[in-house]
Amino acid sequence: MIDSVGIYHAANTAVRLSESRNPFVIARDRGIKLCYSNEFGDLLGMYTCKWKHRIIILNDRLDDYMRLMVCGHELGHDAFHREMAKDNGLQEFTLFDVRNHSEYEANAYAAHLLLDDDQVYSLAREGYDVVQMAKIMGSNVNLMLIKMQEMNKLGYDFRIPYNPDSTFFRKIHQ
Repeated sequence: MIDSVGIYHAANTAVRLSESRNPFVIARDRGIKLCYSNEFGDLLGMYTCKWKHRIIILNDRLDDYMRLMVCGHELGHDAFHREMAKDNGLQEFTLFDVRNHSEYEANAYAAHLLLDDDQVYSLAREGYDVVQMAKIMGSNVNLMLIKMQEMNKLGYDFRIPYNPDSTFFRKIHQ
């Protein structure tokens, strides 16, 4: 299992090297091929590593922000779970599954990738609650909760009102 400091540093290194928080830019800079499928049903996305090619496949029906979150999550698998992806790939039916270590690590990576520490901290200091912060930053509240949990592990002291909902993304809204 990767610790919170390792996840934080890996995500921030990717942001720094690509000079972007955009997971599509980071994937391109890392040489990861992005593909889309309209045949995924409820599958949100997957990461695979075949024949020395790293590939992220995203469900074509995802809205723009969901694509960013799923791509960021899959980049977390690229960073930490490449060996696991070599057999059948890592498939996402549910983001925010906090019971599975590899899924949580990928979620935490996506949270650090997409959400800036300084902005999260500033909004919290100004008195915004987690729902307001997520809305201001154009994020999903569950991703914001993961970001705040991870920041607490790094020494911040956020009061987190509830845990991320592990079933939130079970179905894609058509």
